[in-house]
Amino acid sequence: ALALAERERHAEAEAAALAAVAARPDSPEAVLTLAEVHRGADKHAEAAAAIDALAARSGEDSLDWQMLFARGVALERSGQWPRAEADLQKALSLQPENPELLNYLGYAWVDRGTHVEEGMALVERAVAQRPRSGAIQDSLGWAKYRLGRFDEALPILELAVELEPGDPEINEHLGDVYWKVGRRREAEFQWRRVLTLNPDPARRATVEAKIRDGLPEAAAGGAR
Repeated sequence: ALALAERERHAEAEAAALAAVAARPDSPEAVLTLAEVHRGADKHAEAAAAIDALAARSGEDSLDWQMLFARGVALERSGQWPRAEADLQKALSLQPENPELLNYLGYAWVDRGTHVEEGMALVERAVAQRPRSGAIQDSLGWAKYRLGRFDEALPILELAVELEPGDPEINEHLGDVYWKVGRRREAEFQWRRVLTLNPDPARRATVEAKIRDGLPEAAAGGAR
């Protein structure tokens, strides 16, 4: 199932994962695989539901940090933030130094404009462990951006793009901070670059509006 999903053969991957769960419905590994396959096909509600079904059979306390993390991500992506936040916090309590967890929860808080200082502290802990991760550097730069510390955010976001040059979101964030520090031609260049990186339709529309209108004074750039 995972091999098929990696090749974007989503229907076949889903069929294989469902067969694995049917054969072993109480197997955390099989359920986690099904959730990952659903997430890879952007079926985030279905991913969360697969883990919910296991929890209903085995009890919430049976879910380890990986299951909680996977469900938290699926819930967040399907617009169920209160449940997602609870799962991510519980997962982090079980794995307090996991850089992916630190980054995911920290970024989610920062991007929502809630617990921004606390979220940045989580991201800083993740950066200390994985300084060459473009996604994690982007989270730190974005936290500083959301706090209005644009001069501090700029070199961090430039490093993030250097590390992950093909990520449309990171490039958008760099464009946003260029605009905020008055480097508007570079901002427009960066936003136009986003359009070449196959952004999703919502991001494409947001970036096209920025190219056309720039950022308002109180802007909060693109969302992950």
